[in-house]
Amino acid sequence: MRGGQADLPLHYGHVPKWLAQRMSLLGGAIVDAIVVEYGRDMFLRKLSDPCWFQSLGCVLGMDWHSSGITTSVMGALKASINKRAHELGIYICGGRGKHSLKTPDELLRIASATGLDGNKLVQHSKLAAKVDNTAIQDGFQLYLHSFVLSIDGSWAIVQQGMNTETRLARRYHWHAPQVHSFIEEPHTFIYGDNQGQILNLTDRNAALTREAILAITKERPSYILQEARKIIMPSHHDVRKEDVNLKRLGTVLALAEEQAVQTMEELLLLEGLGPRTLQSLTLISEVIHGTASRFEDPARFSFAHGGKDGHPFPVPTKIYDESIAILQQALEKAKIGFKARSEAIKNLSKVALQKEKDFIPNHQLDQLVAKEKAVSWQYDGRTVYGREQKPKQTKIQLSLF
Repeated sequence: MRGGQADLPLHYGHVPKWLAQRMSLLGGAIVDAIVVEYGRDMFLRKLSDPCWFQSLGCVLGMDWHSSGITTSVMGALKASINKRAHELGIYICGGRGKHSLKTPDELLRIASATGLDGNKLVQHSKLAAKVDNTAIQDGFQLYLHSFVLSIDGSWAIVQQGMNTETRLARRYHWHAPQVHSFIEEPHTFIYGDNQGQILNLTDRNAALTREAILAITKERPSYILQEARKIIMPSHHDVRKEDVNLKRLGTVLALAEEQAVQTMEELLLLEGLGPRTLQSLTLISEVIHGTASRFEDPARFSFAHGGKDGHPFPVPTKIYDESIAILQQALEKAKIGFKARSEAIKNLSKVALQKEKDFIPNHQLDQLVAKEKAVSWQYDGRTVYGREQKPKQTKIQLSLF
């Protein structure tokens, strides 16, 4: 059953080395935390949720809505996870362009080393690609195929296609445990704006059409079905109030400002932990521990570490590095029995959820973004255009909120 899909504006920017390295470190730590706390299949389940995937990309500092999230996030995870595949029990194969063609060989090598059925895995990889590229003809041609495999034999697939006419990229998500048939209704849902008629040979009502195709392979099938739903990211590059649940964001900001949560002593006593780092850690905590309903507004997660193009604000690299260090330290201690810090990080998402129930937002989004941009230089803010410079002869308020 496919976990869903997302339509995103085509984005041709690049990820600078300084961000790619941090994405790999933080992404690897987040995956590690999910596996330690909930198991490998939970990570695969989360990966099949397009909203969670988009939120993860935002936390890692990618532009909140663009197609570049897919390539960059999967590349960062592959670089980090495959180095520790034997420890985590997770492997990532394939990628963009020519790398996608290597997927069968990579799967066979992993299968040979682990005892999994390599031929079956290769078949599933090819079938998922064929379904989204051929059985469903919606105007998007695949150019990225990432196959994420666990040592247990379960898998998730993330793949992306391009439509140059509409200047959109479409991302497709799959999760193995729910796939009962590749040829009949393998998708959980497809949602978004209807862009005209499509050919969907995987619909249950298309069974007779599939039979006719097998019998008369030269005849073009005429069974056209109405397109259902899919996620569509807006074309505007900036983060606007309609893109963010201000009540949820407000609770994160308030929690970061107060720093008075009784269950977080171990975390709060860490040297150098200030309100801004706590804000990032709270959003990271949601990515690790939050339920599906918490990812309906992925743009909110860009308030963890900004975006490489400066939207909603430059990436605060000092905060980013502190987030990585704190999460990695918590994981290392948890693995040897000291779980206080990892539990404190976990509790951040719980406290934010509890606080949200009676919270009345009093922030304007444009004001929040303006404040982040104003103090960006203090956190070594960076974009693809360079480092943020300290304003000349301008007094900057140290506290954000």
